[in-house]
Amino acid sequence: MSYIDNIIAVIERRDAGQPEFLQAAKEVLDSLRIITDQDSVYEKAGLLERLIEPERAIVFRVPWIDDAGKVQVNRGFRVQFSSAIGPYKGGLRFHPSVNLSIIKFLGFEQIFKNSLTGLPIGGGKGGSDFDPKGKSDNEVMRFCQSFMTELYRHIGPDTDVPAGDIGVGGREIGFMYGQYKRIVNAFEGVLTGKGIGWGGSLARTEATGYGLVYIVDEYLKVNGDGFKGKKVAISGSGNVAIFAAEKAYALGATVVSMTDSNGFVYHKEGINLETIKDIKLLNRERLSKYAEVHKDSVYTDAAKGRVWDIACDIALPCATQNELLLEDAKNLAANGCKIVAEGANMPTSMDATEYLLSKGIAFFPGKAANAGGVATSALEMSQNSARLSWSFEEVDAKLKNIMAGIFQSIDSASKEYGKPGNFMVGANIAGFKKVAKAMLDQGVI
Repeated sequence: MSYIDNIIAVIERRDAGQPEFLQAAKEVLDSLRIITDQDSVYEKAGLLERLIEPERAIVFRVPWIDDAGKVQVNRGFRVQFSSAIGPYKGGLRFHPSVNLSIIKFLGFEQIFKNSLTGLPIGGGKGGSDFDPKGKSDNEVMRFCQSFMTELYRHIGPDTDVPAGDIGVGGREIGFMYGQYKRIVNAFEGVLTGKGIGWGGSLARTEATGYGLVYIVDEYLKVNGDGFKGKKVAISGSGNVAIFAAEKAYALGATVVSMTDSNGFVYHKEGINLETIKDIKLLNRERLSKYAEVHKDSVYTDAAKGRVWDIACDIALPCATQNELLLEDAKNLAANGCKIVAEGANMPTSMDATEYLLSKGIAFFPGKAANAGGVATSALEMSQNSARLSWSFEEVDAKLKNIMAGIFQSIDSASKEYGKPGNFMVGANIAGFKKVAKAMLDQGVI
């Protein structure tokens, strides 16, 4: 049995109840066979055994009082996976689906994503099964304050710097930062995604969506092409989806779809982003409202159809994990899709990914394609440390360069290891090599 097979057997036995983590770990480990089969140094150093085990996993209760005066209790998590190349960095997710498996999968992915940015940040992730939807601002504030009352003791500007994720936007970051500052009596860059007037970075809100488009654009440019005239299908309707659409439009594409958990809207003439922003960001309404405003669009309930049934040149899944399945991949390929780039974390199932690659479709995994958000978070950390504030244009230019660098890195790695065009393998290898070298340099810790 090979080194990789031994490691997979270990996690299948030890983490059998953690399907999301197992999926993420197996995908990375399978890609690394090329390296570990060639060089025994990793096995001798027990490097993969260390890499797949978080340095620290914290689970804690979060009691809070709702507006009716009733005590509610949620579960909080912070998984600090790897600090080999810098302080732990990764978002906080507030969603009913959150459990240890999901947080571990996200934290594990974050190790390689952060490595690919070229910036000194390690991998971590956290969150809670708290659902901010339907809660009043005061309820969200009380929950965030209770959550931070425990979390504060595990984080710091040189230890662990959380950010936002699903369910955690500017409101939640503000409430948590206020409580952190109150407890430690220090104004420091311990959270990213802060408000512009108190330590936040311009372009952070747009960064994940913009970065997603930048990496695809770099690929298109290398191949003598561009976004102009392309039809783009997007899932999701939050910040990532909206700003990916915004940048795709700026580069000449037409965005024909967006989704929420209830269904999707198709607009052949192009999604109107101002309407989407009003519905989703301002009024927090369901996407079905869009078809009421734009009569020439079609809204389809999730039970009656899939957004990936739409013909497109480029597909950008920006909603959640495992939203693009094998049948969806087959439909995309049959309808002429040439590029799939993940704006969310692991939105494409493993068999769907393999199918897309087998059909020669350019596939960009989330650890490369959606790294723009964490890259800009790291730029926010730099601004905080230096007590500086860069212009939107400065941050956007740095983001564009980082995403171009990520493409070049994963493209080079895929070619070096005999898998040209397989950017999933390229991303895993390029991200791993930097982290592995740091771990080897630092000894058995």
